[in-house]
Amino acid sequence: MELHRASAVIFDLDGTLLDTERATRGIMKDFLLRYGKVPDMEKEEKRLGQMHKDSAAAIVRDYELPLTPEEYTEAIMPLYRERWPQAKPVPGVVRLLRHLHKHGVPLGLASNSVRKHIETKISHQQGWKEYFSVVLGVDDVKNGKPSPDIFLEAAKRLGVDPTSCLIIEDSPVGVRAAKASGAKVLAVPSLQGQMECYSIADLILHSLLDFQPKLWGLPTFGDWVQNSLPIDPLHVSGLIEEGSSCNALSITTEDCSYDSIADQVSGVFIGWAKLEAHGFSKAVISTGWDLSLHTSKRITEVHLINSNYSVKKEKLQLLLVGYIRMLPDKVHKLQDNILDALKITEKDQSIARAALDLPIFSQHKNGHLFL
Repeated sequence: MELHRASAVIFDLDGTLLDTERATRGIMKDFLLRYGKVPDMEKEEKRLGQMHKDSAAAIVRDYELPLTPEEYTEAIMPLYRERWPQAKPVPGVVRLLRHLHKHGVPLGLASNSVRKHIETKISHQQGWKEYFSVVLGVDDVKNGKPSPDIFLEAAKRLGVDPTSCLIIEDSPVGVRAAKASGAKVLAVPSLQGQMECYSIADLILHSLLDFQPKLWGLPTFGDWVQNSLPIDPLHVSGLIEEGSSCNALSITTEDCSYDSIADQVSGVFIGWAKLEAHGFSKAVISTGWDLSLHTSKRITEVHLINSNYSVKKEKLQLLLVGYIRMLPDKVHKLQDNILDALKITEKDQSIARAALDLPIFSQHKNGHLFL
C-alpha cells in the first residue's frame, strides 16, 4: 500500500543520519563533574533535537553553572567537535542515501545545528556533500525546530511543495516541526522509552533497515541476497553465563558491550559468533528494547546454528553481517512481550544456514573485526 508519493526526501542529521550521540557520549557528564554536578537524564532527553542556544541556556540554568550560556558554549563545543569525526552513519542510512541519489530523488538536509557544524559533520562521510541538493542549518531560518520554518525553506529551495515531501526525523521536536510543515513524516525514534512522543508521525520505524521505498512512491531496493540484506558489520561482545544452551543465549546491556550498535537498531540478523572455548559458529541474532520497567534496556537473543552444547562462563563475540526482518510491531506497544518478540524461528535459522555460506557474508568470518 502506497502511503504517499514523495517528490523529495528531507532528512534531519544528528540521530537520524549520524549517530553523533554515541560518538559524544560522556562529554556532558565529564563537563558537569568539573562543577560537582551530574546529568539529569530525564531533562537531557527532553533537550534532544533542540537548538544549541536554547539547550545551552537551559543547561546553565538547570545545573546552576557559574557560566553564561555563551561561556558554556565556548567551553564545551571544542569537546564535541573533537568527537564528530568518530560519528558513524546509523545502520541503513548509507544504503538509503546512495539508492535515492542514484535514482535522482531530490534530497535535503535540515538540522537544528548551525550550518558550519553540519558541514563539518558531513565532511567526514564519503559522498554525503554530493548527495544533498540543499543543506540548511538553524542559522539559515528565522526560527528553528519545532517551528516548521527550516523544512518549508528546504522544500522551497528544492523546488517542491512541502506537502509532497517525506521528512525523516528521530526527535520529538523534529517530528513536530516536520508535521507542522504539512509534509509526510517518518519517525525513527532516538528515545526508545517515549514512543508516545512520536504518535503524530505518519509512520514509525525502529530501524532505517526497514525503510520501504514503495510506501512513498520511490524506486524499490534490489539488494537483498538469499532473503538477507547485507549490512556493514556490527560488533557485539559480552559474557555468557555457565550452563547456557547454545540454542538460546541471552545477553543484556549489563553484561554486554553495544558500542557499535546504534539505539535505532532492532530486528533479527544473521552473523558469526565466536566463543572462547568453541570457536566460530553461524548465528541468528535478535535484538530489541525492553521497556517494561519504564527504563530502556537492550536485550539480545542468540541461536548458534548446527551447534549442540552447553557453554561455560566465557566471552562471546558477535558480528552481525546481514539483516532478515523487523520484530513484531506489538513489542513496541505491549512491552511485557519482549522475549516473545525476540524468539528466533525455524525460518530465521534456515535463512542463516544458507546465506552465511555466500561470500558476501562468509568473508567476515575470521576477519579483523573480531577482537
